[in-house]
This record gives sequence, structure tokens and C-alpha cells, in this order.
Amino acid sequence: MSSELSPRAAHAGESPRASREFADQTLTTADDRLVGGWIGAGGAADPERVAIAFHGRTLTYRELDERSTRLAHALLARGLEPGSRVASVTENHPEHVVLLFACAKAGLILAPLNWRLAPDELGLQVELFDPSLLVVSAMQWPRVTAHPTTTAREMVHLESLDELATSDDAGELALVREHDGLLLIATSGTTGTPKGALLTHANCYWTNRSLDAAVPITSDDVVLQVLPQYHVGGWNVQPLLAWWRGATVVLESTFDAPRVLEVIQRDRVTTMMGVPTNYLLLAQHPAFDDADLTGLHTIIVGGAAMPRTLVDRWRARGVAVVQGYGLTEAAPNVCCLAGEEAARRPGSVGRPYRYVEVAIRDVNGDPIEGAGRGELWVRGPNVFAGYWRDPAATAAVLVDGWLDTGDVAERDGDGFYRIVGRTKEMYVSGGENVFPVEVERVLTAYEDVAEAAVVSVSDPTWGESGVAFVVPRRGADIDVDALVAHCRDHLAAFKVPRSIEVVDELPQTHIGKVNKAALRRRTNDAG
Repeated sequence: MSSELSPRAAHAGESPRASREFADQTLTTADDRLVGGWIGAGGAADPERVAIAFHGRTLTYRELDERSTRLAHALLARGLEPGSRVASVTENHPEHVVLLFACAKAGLILAPLNWRLAPDELGLQVELFDPSLLVVSAMQWPRVTAHPTTTAREMVHLESLDELATSDDAGELALVREHDGLLLIATSGTTGTPKGALLTHANCYWTNRSLDAAVPITSDDVVLQVLPQYHVGGWNVQPLLAWWRGATVVLESTFDAPRVLEVIQRDRVTTMMGVPTNYLLLAQHPAFDDADLTGLHTIIVGGAAMPRTLVDRWRARGVAVVQGYGLTEAAPNVCCLAGEEAARRPGSVGRPYRYVEVAIRDVNGDPIEGAGRGELWVRGPNVFAGYWRDPAATAAVLVDGWLDTGDVAERDGDGFYRIVGRTKEMYVSGGENVFPVEVERVLTAYEDVAEAAVVSVSDPTWGESGVAFVVPRRGADIDVDALVAHCRDHLAAFKVPRSIEVVDELPQTHIGKVNKAALRRRTNDAG
């Protein structure tokens, strides 16, 4: 028997207590917890309502439902079986939404890959997920086909998916269950090795139920989506809930501040989700002060805490700011800070969403009661099924139904949480997770570099960015410009260090490890 995680296995690590506590049968049915039916539910009152507006195009609920059903049949007829992976490399696009709902209806797993990655990085993820089909947008096609791992797969153009679905009469679809996999989101650990977080239909259902309880969406809302669809938040922080509730989603292929300001005004956007960098760039734009934001009632912030001055800037324009905390493995919603509390508690991420349990534990793993600081653990039906084909990594973070987030949090006397650090070295640059070891591996692959260390520093635009320290090989003279070019060839742009400093040696701890705390102090002292 294989030890790999089964794509149709029950929620790995879910304790009996969690299952009893959260499977509230009085509020939901098994069918509600299957994402494939959400478009039908959202469009039930008015199937001709616009589900997606995209660069002058519209897609109604009826069209989205019918097209995703035809595509689901076509994918199964093509030989894909329930549990098969369909990987995608694309900017935000309506056809990608059709594909997601087709996968949901056919029992397939969508693995949306980060189009910003270098071809080598994409190749590693494709190799890990082993998709039966790779769907690529026209814009990304040249980059994807530059790597042998991807070209060995069956590939189709995203824009030509309709050509696969030629028949309306294709019999019954496969039986889909709530604990079947739906989304496989790429993430990394402290080793820099790519991993895939498997999210089930039930994970997506419960995280959207919790979001709806805190920041509801109605059919009257116009939701702007700028967060990329390779992020879990690109689906589970507003878009899926919007389609479930019959709202209109204005889809932008990428984030562009002046265009987003125009779209907010033109389409009377009522709510949106973004990372602090998005809102900073919007607020810094010359047109911001005079922009008509009267339709925009709420913005949601994720990825990092939003500075108090920026919160005040948006509130001064009459827009409510909802801050939160989450992670891919929790699908992602964990804590939420809404309303006036966002102004009174700068830096806080709020309290746990409904249906989510949170605990703080000390270094021995024992719970800390009341106010205190410790490692943050999460439990609930939103917690992921596990890492794809990586039982060891899964066991390391799922313990007795609890998810070890690796983040350090502080809880005050009122039960509000603040994220104060990370037990891992990961940092967040413009909403993108960066693991120093990945960057260090590329730096040391350069022929003139003997050692490398990367630390994070505060960045006024991106929140955090990396600074690299490199030691030259004996007798070598490092050309920093050439080293930066090497990084750009092998890393996504957001992973390339902001600066590279050549040093004679790296400071070490008493046990011989690189002393990154000393490097951070050196960076901070340099200003």
C-alpha cells in the first residue's frame, strides 16, 4: 500500500472532537459542502446575472454553470479519473474559473501554479504534482514550454478549453464527496523543497462559511479580485463566496494601481481583498484622493499586518478595513479583525473566525491560558488534508487534529491575537512567501560564491525584502551585477535580493551555524 496522501482520503489529522464540533448538520447538508454546486446556488434566483466581468467581457451564472459542466464531462471523457490533478499556469482569467468548477464537478484536483516562478521552479512543482493535464494561458505558454519537465506533459491552451467540450450529453458525472481533494496549492518549507497543500471541498466550504459569518457577501455586491488565483486567497477569500452568494466578481488579470482605481469607480466595486502593498500603492497614487470610492464599503487585508497610518488613510475615505491572519494549510482563514476594532487595535489580527479553534503553546507544547505569547496552533474543519505525497511533512505539522502554524503569536486579555514572529525564516514580500534557503541555494550555485545567507529587512513598499551576504570562493572576485542577473534567471522576481553584499566570512553561532541574528543587526545598523 502506498504511503502517499490519497486525493480522496478523509480529512487527515481530524480528531473525533473536531468532527463532532464542527459538522453542524442543522446548518448545512452534504451537498452544500460540494463546491461544484455553488454556481447553481448563486445563480438560482437570476441565472442571467453577471458572475464574472473581465476586461470588457462578461460571463453569466448560467454560462459559467453550463460551460463548467460540459468541461467536467470532457475531462473525464479524456481519460482523467477522480483524484487526477489538473495543473494550470495562468494569470487571473474567467476560463480558469470555469476550469476550477469543472474540476469540482468531476472530482478532479486543480493545482494552480505560480506563473511568476522561473521555468526551473515550475518544473519542480509539475514533477511533484504529476498532473494528467497542464493548462496554460497564451501569455505563459512560451515560458512553460521552455522546460523539459513541462513539455513532457499533455498541455492545452487555457483559451481553447471550450474546444474540448463538444457534447452536452455525456452521461453522469463522477460521485464527489466532501473530503475529496479540490485544490492543491504549492507551498514550501524551511528546506525550500516545494510541497503541495491539499484542500478538500469541506475545507473550502467551512472557511467560506466562517468568512461569510464575519464579512458577508450578498448578491448586491460587486467584488474586485486582484489577488492571484495561484494563491489560496485568490479563491477562498471572497471569490468563491461571491459566486456561492450570487454576487458579481470583477476579475483583473494582474494588479495595476491606476487601472484598479479606475475599475473601482467604473464598476462601482463594493468590496475587495488584497495585501498591504496593494493598498499602499493605491493610496500613494496621485488619483487616490479624488477617486470616487463611495461604492466601496469594505476592503480585506491579508498577508501581513497593515500599518496604522495606512488603515487611517483608507478609513478617512469612508472605507472599512478588515484585517486578518491565515495560512494556506488553514484554507486560509484563521483570525479576523473587523469594524472599529481595526482602528483601536493596530497590528492585531483579531480573534478566531467562527468554526476555528486557536491555541497558544509554549516551547514544551503545553497550552498557555489567558494572555501570553507562544506558538500558534489551529484546529477546525478548514485545516488541510495534508501535504501531497509527503506523509512525514504532514505528520510534522498535524498533531492530534491541530495544525502547528510555525508562527509566534501574542494574545491579550480580551482574546485578540497579534503575530509577533515566525519560528521559520520565511518572510513575506508584497504578499508572496519567500524562503531564504531557496535564494541561498541559487546564490551558492553561482560559480564564484562559496557561502551565502539571506535575511529579511523591512521594506516601505513590499513589507519585507531580502538582503544577501555572500562569501567569494578562494581567489574569486564576485561581479555583483552578474550575480543579480543569475538570480533573476533562476528565481521569481520577488525572491531576488534587494541588495547583495560581498563579505569575507559569515558570522557563526557557537555551534557553527550562520548567525543570522548578527546579520540582521548589521543590516539594521547600516540603515
